[in-house]
Amino acid sequence: MAASTHTVTNQVPPLTGYDVFATDRALVEAVERYVEAGLLEEVREELSSLGRSAGSAQVQEWAAQADGHPPRLRTHDRWGHRVDEVEFHPAWHRLLGKGVSAGLTAAWNRPAGHVRRAAGFLVWTQAEAGTCCPLSMTHAAVPALRADPGLAAEWEPLLTSAVYDRGLRPARLKAGVLFGMGMTEKQGGSDVRANTTSARPLAEDGAYELTGHKWFCSAPMSDGFLVLAQAPEGLTCFLVPRVLPDGTRNVFLIQRLKDKLGNRSNASAEVEFDGTWARRVGEEGRGVRTIIEMVAATRLDCVLGSAGLMRQAVAQAVHHCTHRSAFGGPLVDKPLMRNVLADLALESEAATALALRLAAACDDGGEQERAFLRLALPAAKYWVTKRCAPVVVEAAECLGGNGYVEESGLPRLVRESPLNSIWEGAGNVQALDVLRALRREQGALDAYLREVGRARGADHRLDAAIRDLLTELADLEGVEARARRLAERLALVLQGALLVRHAPPEVADAFCASRLGREWGAAFGTLPHTLNLAAVVDRARPAH
Repeated sequence: MAASTHTVTNQVPPLTGYDVFATDRALVEAVERYVEAGLLEEVREELSSLGRSAGSAQVQEWAAQADGHPPRLRTHDRWGHRVDEVEFHPAWHRLLGKGVSAGLTAAWNRPAGHVRRAAGFLVWTQAEAGTCCPLSMTHAAVPALRADPGLAAEWEPLLTSAVYDRGLRPARLKAGVLFGMGMTEKQGGSDVRANTTSARPLAEDGAYELTGHKWFCSAPMSDGFLVLAQAPEGLTCFLVPRVLPDGTRNVFLIQRLKDKLGNRSNASAEVEFDGTWARRVGEEGRGVRTIIEMVAATRLDCVLGSAGLMRQAVAQAVHHCTHRSAFGGPLVDKPLMRNVLADLALESEAATALALRLAAACDDGGEQERAFLRLALPAAKYWVTKRCAPVVVEAAECLGGNGYVEESGLPRLVRESPLNSIWEGAGNVQALDVLRALRREQGALDAYLREVGRARGADHRLDAAIRDLLTELADLEGVEARARRLAERLALVLQGALLVRHAPPEVADAFCASRLGREWGAAFGTLPHTLNLAAVVDRARPAH
């Protein structure tokens, strides 16, 4: 018998068989903060059930299978009939089904619905982010459809159903449906008012015939889509059902699926409308105003998705460094590695705190909270999504060469990390929306300042940052060129205020010293050495 050349030692066990929710202290505390006591136990158990699924070996295997077997477009059946169907690996359907059954499309009619769904969305992103696109679009379609009470009554029960009913059939025959969205066109991009898809009124009240294209159509396998098209009175929102009430297929020609950097398990498509039947949603000429509620909901999901990716990357990095030894001891105990891990953990916790605060504002629904969201949401979407990629890349580096190997799971996170910054309005769009809210949305700045003001006096660096922000807001000369800087400062000050009020002192101290007090370098791992970094890292550790 040949002798063994070596014995395998000092390899890190996989991070599996754990509760993704219950081991995330920042997320658990945020849920406890915003869910009333009488409902809390039910919500905790619901989220822990989802967290145990997300952390299980089975779901992690499904995620790898779904990512490794991207969807395929089948344009015709064997007899040459046009079918325009998207085929997915069975693992994709299992993951999506779990997300639907966990209530990730059912925020609108449940107590604390947005907070519990936000926490679940953050958890499920860590399993496989690709399935979160149809979950997000389906969830976000509800407020847009409410512009037409008749359509809302017909579709909302199906959109918020906990049943994943796959297959293309008339909606009336299904126990649950999924929705997608199509706004972007080749010539316009983010400038949706440049759309050229036309909508011709039909004899039936509210019915139209669409002709045109969509350069990006989300979740093309869905049962229905909200799209924008030019009606006689201007840009208008329409509902395009995939299957008509009589069972025939609507004209929905999928030209190709996008070959994307990441998010590979999810289908994104280019589609053509050629005499496609549609129902108007809202008034003619007010399409952007109608669909903007859907956009706002998906933008919050971009913040949540980035927070989830960051949390998973940090959990993997801390787990690896806890179990990996080098230079005489565990990596997690080495001062420089501890500094890197703590810095990453701060970014993750700040993202989680901000995302759940926005979700709580959605649950409240009052005018002050709506005003707060009009400014805080685009600022958060701008900043949190931009922080995701550098956090995930640095976390991969914590694993060394192992982090560059597909089996570690970090490359999939790296590929996914830029997505939420690009989708649903890239950085400049968000920064300009911040300016728009400051100029046009009465009460938005007051609501924001009232929120950050609750933490005033608790940390001198936060107080100084608030004063600097007010000075910057007082001088709006050439403000468009400074819009990114302003959005960044709004987000950082809000994150600092939330951590000062709600996080442990060591977390708030480290955040304010680095992000607000400028005791920080240009790379992660440059926190002041005098801080209690071990406590910050320990808080981020996934129990295993």
